[in-house]
Amino acid sequence: MSEQNDPLVVFTPSGKRGNFPVGTPILTAARQLGVDLDSVCGGRGICSRCQITPSYGEFSKHGVTVEPDAISEWNSVEERYKSKRGMIDGRRLGCQATVQGNVVIDVPPESQVHKQVVRKRAEARDIIMDPTTKLFYVEVEQPDMHEPSGDLERLITALRADWDLPELEADFSILSTLQASLRKGEWKVTCAVHLGDDVVSPRVVHVWPGYYEGSIYGMAVDLGSTTIAAHLCDLQTGEVVASSGIMNPQIRFGEDLMSRVSYSMMNAGGDVEMTNAVRNGMNALFVQIAAEAEIDPSLIMDAVFVCNPVMHHLFLGIDPFELGQAPFALATSDAIATFATNLGITNIHPASRVYLLPCIAGHVGADAAAVALSESPNTSEDLVLVVDVGTNAEILLGNKHKVLACSSPTGPAFEGAQISSGQRAAPGAIERVEFDPVTKEPRFRVIGSDIWSDEEGFDVAILSSGITGICGSGIIEMVAEMRMAGIVDGPGLIGNPEQTGTERCFLDGRTYSYLVHDGTATGGPKITVTNRDIREIQMAKAALYSGARLLMDKFEIDNVDRIVLAGAFGAHISPKHAMVLGMIPDCQLDKVTSAGNAAGTGARIALLNRAARKDIEQVVKEIHKIETAIEPRFQEHFVNASAIPNSAEKFPILETHVTLPNVNFNTGGSGEGGGRRKRRRG
Repeated sequence: MSEQNDPLVVFTPSGKRGNFPVGTPILTAARQLGVDLDSVCGGRGICSRCQITPSYGEFSKHGVTVEPDAISEWNSVEERYKSKRGMIDGRRLGCQATVQGNVVIDVPPESQVHKQVVRKRAEARDIIMDPTTKLFYVEVEQPDMHEPSGDLERLITALRADWDLPELEADFSILSTLQASLRKGEWKVTCAVHLGDDVVSPRVVHVWPGYYEGSIYGMAVDLGSTTIAAHLCDLQTGEVVASSGIMNPQIRFGEDLMSRVSYSMMNAGGDVEMTNAVRNGMNALFVQIAAEAEIDPSLIMDAVFVCNPVMHHLFLGIDPFELGQAPFALATSDAIATFATNLGITNIHPASRVYLLPCIAGHVGADAAAVALSESPNTSEDLVLVVDVGTNAEILLGNKHKVLACSSPTGPAFEGAQISSGQRAAPGAIERVEFDPVTKEPRFRVIGSDIWSDEEGFDVAILSSGITGICGSGIIEMVAEMRMAGIVDGPGLIGNPEQTGTERCFLDGRTYSYLVHDGTATGGPKITVTNRDIREIQMAKAALYSGARLLMDKFEIDNVDRIVLAGAFGAHISPKHAMVLGMIPDCQLDKVTSAGNAAGTGARIALLNRAARKDIEQVVKEIHKIETAIEPRFQEHFVNASAIPNSAEKFPILETHVTLPNVNFNTGGSGEGGGRRKRRRG
């Protein structure tokens, strides 16, 4: 890296950035910043593993404007590779493209050495099976010259007679194969029938000759700001046949929602770019899951999507401009039923239907509705707080009498972004941490291994991955453990070696940082926690807590009966560490449970049960939305919640489990460079 006046290079999704001289290869910049960009050919343009996607336009989130000439022109090496092996339009080879100006570079998943672990898994759930698309076997009367009628008309007559189906239509796509199927099956066929919705009447969408013994499938998709997770479900049994996920390709336009709204505002056609990106990613994901399940993608005949309001609009092809300013008006909050082809989804059955759950309000979307469908706070006897933790947190509080909802912009810190040694969840990422309260030494576990770092066999267990960084659940535990060990004080300042009792605290500019692991001797990274990292976590958790506390104010209560953690972190966050941080209100630890990917579960329920769609459409109308942006007490709660765990509110239940050191590192003391320390004059 070079001087501040050299071009700025920002990598997404990691958020890592640095200044580099003009002419620096993108691959070189990535390596110097510790960005996970693959390459095995020594930068000769042979392996193609270092493919990157440059983004152009104004990026207010990163404070840069990327001009069309920000990287070097397409060269002969890239042309030769693309002509022989092919390469996605817009991609470049990181070893060939060089820095020419400020630039934002996206590293796609396939170019990352350590592939992300998408933690939005399908949760076990009993669901009453009543999907919108079902199979029906019928015997059709043969044509009769004395009573002439079309094959289709006789098929529909048989379906209605045998199965008491309503008036049916036929999808245009079946007409070209219908007659052959009837005759091959000797006038016995199996039909896939979509039972209709608010937009189209019931219709025949596919016909197989004879008795079809196979399955048909539906896709339940949680379209998040950071990841897209999809579950392929058998529409006859409800079984989750395959699950997979990808990074949301929109990340290169901004890590958080408002950054993407801003990109749309500041770049003509920016909304269209982002719509195309997410739809292309969706098509690729569907093909990937079908391949994993070893099924024909044309057997996917239904899909349900849940997403936040900005993702909702961009997926539908709606400019999210209005969501970026008060009063945060949605183009529509109603549930949407349409054909998959209308949303650019082409890699499934041509007659497939798509259903999007309703949104609750401008900042509380269909994903929150899906969480409500999954967790049913509206039927709870006790007062339950449901927190869907993510880049944008959705929060529900209620019982059978009423339910309130709000959203809090926590940002990407909980995903490992904007953290100095942070990364997405991937093999090698630190995910669990414990500190010795006396020695202040850390022990940790990384994704891909169940062995702790101080246990025999750890080095062997991580040979394939190494120790690469800290993921979201890891940084939560890290900061909480540092607070419990007296390395970080209540206001969030890391102390010096004399104050903390450990030489792992080292001067890092004007403040101190903590050394977690130094792998530089073997070519690995130096993993640290900086005061800026602490601050990022403080801001994220304060936003989350303040939203929850605001809903509690509306209920005029100071405690909740139980807390449900949902989202990608739901199954991975330790309730104790979350409470030490002050992410969630004080509560009995055994009353804090995980719902895993509740939004994805809600999507599966809506996919597999038609009645659930009507139910949630009604429930959403009864949920009262609280807009945090206009609530006077939100800022007050936010300031208090910036401390660890809180500067104003007590956590008496937590205090029965944990004793937090009463330390304050902002009151002078020995050592140079204390950041916010006051220095004594002698």
